[in-house]
Amino acid sequence: MNLINSTDLEAGFTMGLAPDGRELLIVVVKGTYAFPNDPEQIPELAEEQVPLVQVDEFTGEPGLSAPLYEIDFAPRKPRCDILLNGSAYAPEGKASERVSVSLRVGAMAKSFDVVGDRVWQAGAFLTTVSKAKPFVSMPISYNNAFGGIDKSQQDPLKFRWYPTNHAGVGYHEFTGKELIDGKPLPNTEERGQAITQPQGTYRPMAFGALGRAWQPRPKFAGTYDQAWLDRQAPFLPNDFNELYYQASPEDQQIDHPSGGETVELVNLTPRGMTRFRLPYLEVTPGFVLKRGAVKEMRSTIDTVVIEPDLERFMVTWRASLPIRRNIHEIREVRIGKSLRDAAVRRRLAKRRFESLEELIVWKRNQQSPHSG
Repeated sequence: MNLINSTDLEAGFTMGLAPDGRELLIVVVKGTYAFPNDPEQIPELAEEQVPLVQVDEFTGEPGLSAPLYEIDFAPRKPRCDILLNGSAYAPEGKASERVSVSLRVGAMAKSFDVVGDRVWQAGAFLTTVSKAKPFVSMPISYNNAFGGIDKSQQDPLKFRWYPTNHAGVGYHEFTGKELIDGKPLPNTEERGQAITQPQGTYRPMAFGALGRAWQPRPKFAGTYDQAWLDRQAPFLPNDFNELYYQASPEDQQIDHPSGGETVELVNLTPRGMTRFRLPYLEVTPGFVLKRGAVKEMRSTIDTVVIEPDLERFMVTWRASLPIRRNIHEIREVRIGKSLRDAAVRRRLAKRRFESLEELIVWKRNQQSPHSG
């Protein structure tokens, strides 16, 4: 099968599996846009288009650090992920101990505090928090949000993982003075929820992607037990939920946008406030079937990744076509080409004409709005 992409966007396809066991042909299109200078200006495609992500990418060691980008080829996403990789900036460039940041996309809004570097101060009877160091800019990541893995015990069976963030800092199940004194606290906090206890149950605050093994994602993955091995493998279990494919936390998921939604960033760029709109662009992949029939399927925007430090954002469209038997049912997929033009060219290639005049008349009839 061929993929013909006549746009400046990145495009690709793969095969996937629906929860009911049916195979899917998944077409993914991604556009990288530069931040516009005017908030009312229509965003334009950046000169450099970011390639489709073929495998999960991490900020450090895979599986032990925060995800940076998740693979672009999820079969389907019931909602749209809003993700942001970036930093907090103190207002007017003046070093601060604490800065409030916020992200808004359409009706979705999320905010929290970013705090300067601190450490646990463990005494004989009490553990306290050191004074925060002022900062001008601070990376925002699950790497420096509350969480982490407590490996303070020699026995690996006693290691403890913070369920909602394995990559963070500040969490300690074992709180002996020699184990936590001088250890770092997170640089982000939920507003009104100061982090004061190493064993606390705090929400990790960041805007990036969640690890696949972090709660709540595993609960959507389904049950892989002996009954599944005996009756369903290699298909997905009955209790699999496609919400597993959502990479963002629930408070960063929105209904699939249609374009034009306002994006507002506060203290996430040096200028303090940055505002722009998502682009208006309808991406409708065309599937050319084996026998020549054509099928158009409107795709949905299901991932937006904002990177203020690079002054760009990425929008991903996805279409998933159920396959009756196998991939050979599809001859080609076209992105940005007219399916009608493609069908005309195929019929033209099969037809014999006695003269040039006959060819011109035939093509004129094909272009008529009343022609079949």
